[in-house]
Amino acid sequence: AFDVRFRLPMGLDHLEATLREALGAKIKRGNVQASLAVTTQSQQSGIKINQAVLQQYLQAAAEMQKSLGSSPPRPEALLGLKGVVEASDETLSEEDAKLRDGAVLKAFAEAAEGLVASRRDEGSRISKTIDAMVARIAALTAEAEANPARQPQAIRQRLKEQVEKLLETGAALDPDRLHQEAIMQATRVDIAEEIDRLKTHVAAARALLKSHEPIGRKFDFLAQEFNREANTLCSKSNDSALTATGLELKTVIDQLREQVQNIE
Repeated sequence: AFDVRFRLPMGLDHLEATLREALGAKIKRGNVQASLAVTTQSQQSGIKINQAVLQQYLQAAAEMQKSLGSSPPRPEALLGLKGVVEASDETLSEEDAKLRDGAVLKAFAEAAEGLVASRRDEGSRISKTIDAMVARIAALTAEAEANPARQPQAIRQRLKEQVEKLLETGAALDPDRLHQEAIMQATRVDIAEEIDRLKTHVAAARALLKSHEPIGRKFDFLAQEFNREANTLCSKSNDSALTATGLELKTVIDQLREQVQNIE
């Protein structure tokens, strides 16, 4: 999400909407705080009360007082409300005010360009970090896929040993039932779908890294999908080496999710 907060001097609040729109055209995601300080050489500057705004607040306060039975608002509280107090400069003509506003907008545009350039440089650095993380995820996915415990002969051997242990107890075992259980167990521990989805997510991540559009939200969602597959892989694992691979996958994915929060 994009969130920007302005701190503007009294009398310049009317520029906030224009400034917000200008910045929103350049930045789509992130939190930005912008403040403006104005120094005047005029000796006649002061403050004035915006009566129209004040009357609106008073009317709203009267309605609340009537319905809730609350006390009337204190004067100092009213003065602290946005738009009630404005800067007053008797020497500032309408033309000068326009020139001042234009100078503010120009300075803000220059600052925004500097911010965008800085974010672009930072994004380039983060992109390399994310690319390395995606490469590591791809390598761990390949490692999980090649795990010997996933081979059919390994699964058969494991089931054979389990059946032999059961036979040693003297339990009566139905051969057909044993066959069904063997198939069900092999299905439960099969991670082929998780491997395929991880590969698909890796390809999608690499495509996003090449995109020139904002990718932060899409990458955030993709990182969640990575995490879901890693969790399932760990839950299905019946081999210590495969579990270790899955846990490392989760660690890299968590690091990826942290980095994704810093990109637009």
